[in-house]
Amino acid sequence: MFRQSRPPDPDQDLVTRAREGDTRAFDALILKYGDKLYGLVYHMTSHKEDTHDLLQEIFARAYQSLKSFRGSSTFYTWIYQIAVNLTLNFLKKRKRRSGLSLNELDSSVQHDPALIDTTHEANPEQQTNLNELQIKLNEAMQTLSEPHRMVVTMFDIQGMSHGEIAQVLKTSEGTIRSRLHYAHLQLQSALQDTWNERF
Repeated sequence: MFRQSRPPDPDQDLVTRAREGDTRAFDALILKYGDKLYGLVYHMTSHKEDTHDLLQEIFARAYQSLKSFRGSSTFYTWIYQIAVNLTLNFLKKRKRRSGLSLNELDSSVQHDPALIDTTHEANPEQQTNLNELQIKLNEAMQTLSEPHRMVVTMFDIQGMSHGEIAQVLKTSEGTIRSRLHYAHLQLQSALQDTWNERF
């Protein structure tokens, strides 16, 4: 059975135009992936200002590096790799600078549309429970190591496949599955008491 070739990059036209200096084409790419990248970075930093600063840096780096983008992966995978690298570097520096405690995390995190599904209608009591669970989940997420938090964010929150995540993180699907399994066990353990109390 022949192996199928990779489908064409849906962003190829915009990338080509952006490389030729069309800033509107690059703006269209930012518009397309801005929310997803915001969600990724915010889940890793839990801080709005840091997230906005990092997004500026990610898009600036992508724009500057566009000419060296060879198309061996999709633009989506490529810009995710930039986002992951810059975010992990930022977190290393932040850890060295100050041990950020959970109390210092963005207090509005539980109301941020990037982090909570506001589309379903819930009764007030259930909404309160969900908000409290969201806070606990965010706190539990911050106790995960950065590689584990990254795969949970990409898989469980952003709906990326094992294959896509492996491509972005330049590792095997087996490693991704293993990290997810371990991270899920940690989150389950951290949230078990809250779940039992509330639901």
